Amino acid sequence: MCHHQPPCPSPDAADREAARLVAYHPEQGWGLLCNGVVCFEDTGDLLPDGRSIAPAHPRPAGRGLPAHRGQAGRAA
Repeated sequence: MCHHQPPCPSPDAADREAARLVAYHPEQGWGLLCNGVVCFEDTGDLLPDGRSIAPAHPRPAGRGLPAHRGQAGRAA
């Protein structure tokens, strides 16, 4: 459960990727968001219930996850 103020978007929300990044593994190309969504550098997502969201548009190689997702390790 998110303790941020304002709270992070739910996994089902259209802006789910605006949730804070809580773990980031650039060597593997994925990050875990506060709302339980696993996001991949190819812009695809894996929702907490197991559903997958296909990549919307490829990101250039080496670009990493979007900066607006915050930094891993910030207080939750």
